[in-house]
Amino acid sequence: QVQLVESGGGLVQPGGSLKLSCVTSGGFSRNTMAWYRQGTGNRRTVIATVSHTGYADYDEDVRGRFTISRDDAKNTVSLEMNDLKPEDTAVYFCNVRPPLRELWGQGAQVTVTS
Repeated sequence: QVQLVESGGGLVQPGGSLKLSCVTSGGFSRNTMAWYRQGTGNRRTVIATVSHTGYADYDEDVRGRFTISRDDAKNTVSLEMNDLKPEDTAVYFCNVRPPLRELWGQGAQVTVTS
């Protein structure tokens, strides 16, 4: 069964850091992978992508603060988040880009509050 499982979320103060991990069931080495997030009352949006060659791109809201990476040998996609802000509070998901409905997992809750 193909699946993606996110972990690493939590509660952090503004200015803090977290690292999210997404472990896949494998088979995505040729896919562009992405992290998405959905805040309460908002639609799910893409915030970072990494191509199969390692090229990374970011939404302007997170550029310079977040870093996406992938390790295909470990079937893992990571998102390192620094200088977190309250507006980063959301559920974070990984998926391919463009996303496939059947790959959405439970996500990882990130809450940034003082």
